[in-house]
Amino acid sequence: MIELQRPKDLARLRRLALNAQGLLQAQPFGRGLAGARRAIGHVGYVQIDTISVVERAHHHVLHTRVPGFEPAMVDRMLRDRDIFEYWSHAAAFLPIDDFRFSLPYKHAIRSGQTHWFRKPDRALMAELLARIRAEGPLRSRDLEAGARKQAGWWDWKPAKKALEQLYMEGELMVSDREGFQKSYDLTERVLPAGVDTRAPTTDEFASHLLEQQLRCHGLVSLKGLTYLRRNADLRQAVKALVDDRLAQGMLEPVRVNGGEVFLLAAGALDQPLPRLGNRLRILSPFDNSVIQRDRLRALFQYDYQIECYVPEAKRQYGYFCLPLLYRDEFIGRMDCKAHRKRRQLEIKSLHFEPHRFGDDAVVSAFADAIGNFCRFQGCESVSLTAVYPHRLAQPLNLALESLR
Repeated sequence: MIELQRPKDLARLRRLALNAQGLLQAQPFGRGLAGARRAIGHVGYVQIDTISVVERAHHHVLHTRVPGFEPAMVDRMLRDRDIFEYWSHAAAFLPIDDFRFSLPYKHAIRSGQTHWFRKPDRALMAELLARIRAEGPLRSRDLEAGARKQAGWWDWKPAKKALEQLYMEGELMVSDREGFQKSYDLTERVLPAGVDTRAPTTDEFASHLLEQQLRCHGLVSLKGLTYLRRNADLRQAVKALVDDRLAQGMLEPVRVNGGEVFLLAAGALDQPLPRLGNRLRILSPFDNSVIQRDRLRALFQYDYQIECYVPEAKRQYGYFCLPLLYRDEFIGRMDCKAHRKRRQLEIKSLHFEPHRFGDDAVVSAFADAIGNFCRFQGCESVSLTAVYPHRLAQPLNLALESLR
């Protein structure tokens, strides 16, 4: 067991994690559509989110890592079959090359080992499947049009549930999207030729998870490897695989500040890493680098919670606070809203935590980042309401003057 307690060693561990996430270099995956394809292939999934106070999470995550990214590129990748939509630990876009690893969950739902809806309407599911087979893709809005109980159609709610059940069981896939309006088609008509459709064994799935997580995170915890996966057999297989690779010296354990234990590929701490730039990144609350909150707290001493699910009276930082990453530290959070009609980004509150960096450097980096972020939101101006600590209010307002 490697015990890491010195600040220098902990900083190197953080850099290893951030580099694996593509958050240290300016364009680690390239630019534009090609860069977005490589990025999602590397990070393994991008979580889909419906909250729209700022640009949605699945666009935000890619924007953070890929210069020249545009939201329409996600729909393009879906149509080109570079990615597919399904459930990871949440609704997500995933690389099409990983399709076979969605099959165990689909099988578990189809066989009743786990439930999506408790009592799926099999007769209605068969009707929907027959219609799609005969007439082609079915849009979710087609079900909404049926809410008036037109002759020959169904009530919206049962039909929507039946469609979702077919999707979760793997009979259907999302073939196209227009925003949040999805089109569903038969899986065999959506999958491109050559995609591996063999269901993985439990051991193959365990190996996939370990290799994917080491690739995109640089270091993993045993708990994090099966994050929000409740399959007991899979968890046992992951632990057995980790134990075996530890015994072979392929992995080495690292304990951080006498607490959390992480696993790294042998020799990973000795590998060269990119230099740190003075870049500030505004991250999505659903960014792959922050979604495992325990890991975030252990590695970065950053206690983060998204508060849109917290009653308003109990919120500390705001409805939809975005983590702020500067160099290799999380130094604050920003609650903001994009007012698209008037093309203004409203920063409701900006909280900076104690950190080791100079105020001038942080203010300058934030001003650069917010200009780029503002353009990403389709906004032309920025307003700033509250800043903590208060001493930063004046320099920040001066730095943002050109964006008023």
